[in-house]
Amino acid sequence: MALQHAVSGERIELQRGDDDIAHFTSVALIKTEHMELIRLVVPKEKPMPEHRVEGEMTLVCLEGEIAFDAHGRTTILRPNEMVYLAGGEPHAVRANKDAVALLTILLGPVRTGGPTRDPRGSGN
Repeated sequence: MALQHAVSGERIELQRGDDDIAHFTSVALIKTEHMELIRLVVPKEKPMPEHRVEGEMTLVCLEGEIAFDAHGRTTILRPNEMVYLAGGEPHAVRANKDAVALLTILLGPVRTGGPTRDPRGSGN
């Protein structure tokens, strides 16, 4: 059976490791011409308001609980779960519990043709 790839805004479960990351300040871990990798700290009292990033991105919850708003819905991320978002999609991030996440942004132009839509429809 072929692997079903995730679509924009879909939660992906990951296995939890024994070496949870400690709470530190947000820091860019890697930045190249094509990619940026950030350890993101999201305190419960400091939500990130709606914004857009040019490139495609993934957000992996390492600790805590993250509410990720995109595509007109909220996806809750717990440790070892992640979300993918197409470039240029508006989104907001807030922590239901103080959270640490790993954010990857692919740097490059936004896809043409407007916002992406879930090809599986709204029945998810």
